[in-house]
Amino acid sequence: MGGNNSSTPSPPSPPPPPSPLLRTAWREITWGGNRVSLQYLKNFQPHNGEAAIRVLLYGPVGVGKSSFINSVNNVLQGRMTSEALASATTSDQSFTKIYKTHKIRKDRGNFYPFVFNDIMGLEDGDGRGVRAEDIKLALKGHVKDGYKFNPVCSLCDGDFGYNSSPSISDRVHVLVCIYSANAPQMNSSVLQKMKEIREAASELEIPQLAILTHVDAACGETEENLKNVYKSKHLKKKMGDFSSSLGIPMNCIFPVKNYSHETQLNSDVDTLILNALRLMIDFGDDYADKL
Repeated sequence: MGGNNSSTPSPPSPPPPPSPLLRTAWREITWGGNRVSLQYLKNFQPHNGEAAIRVLLYGPVGVGKSSFINSVNNVLQGRMTSEALASATTSDQSFTKIYKTHKIRKDRGNFYPFVFNDIMGLEDGDGRGVRAEDIKLALKGHVKDGYKFNPVCSLCDGDFGYNSSPSISDRVHVLVCIYSANAPQMNSSVLQKMKEIREAASELEIPQLAILTHVDAACGETEENLKNVYKSKHLKKKMGDFSSSLGIPMNCIFPVKNYSHETQLNSDVDTLILNALRLMIDFGDDYADKL
């Protein structure tokens, strides 16, 4: 009697998980072209000779507003710096308390013709963080440098920190929302404050951009290789969700990695920062030229 030699077929192998990366980047970016961008910024002069381009950064607490200013300064100085003091912790309270203008040194005795203002972070609920009304005043140039924000009471005409006759340079020329790609879902009250600020800027026709920080912490593939930033499916979805919730178009949202633990500059980190910075300055210049 012959035995049955047929063996039970093994179950088919499960299909491999889908790749977390797209085959091709969904946005074109020139990696390593930093020298051209640095020269562009070094040569930049506002069309309106009266104004330095003022960039106002806003967003929730702890998303990296001060760190972004530090990172821009690092890139433009070609070395590590500490221009804007940034909190080393992820506290739920804002580290920045005053309205401070940050200039970036160009060469001996000269500064770049653009400045940054970092403001107290937006927090959940009333009586915490910067008030949306104060940011609206800042947009029009009514907040004096050094004004200490009061979370309970808005700045009023006649107050010590109120600028009753702002110049073109005092006004904000581009509004930039900073948000973390690694943050949980945005709190509804913070989102509402951000929308109010956006609407106020839109009424003044101030151009708006957004920076998505911490892209390395939000995505393992990007942490491994920053050049995966526009191939990451996760980050593309994050940017899409952010665009939908706040109403900022995708082509005005830029993912970056701020300098945090590094002690040396990194070309890929610089590329993402310069890519965002150039558009920021150009948008602000176009607006200032109309004032």
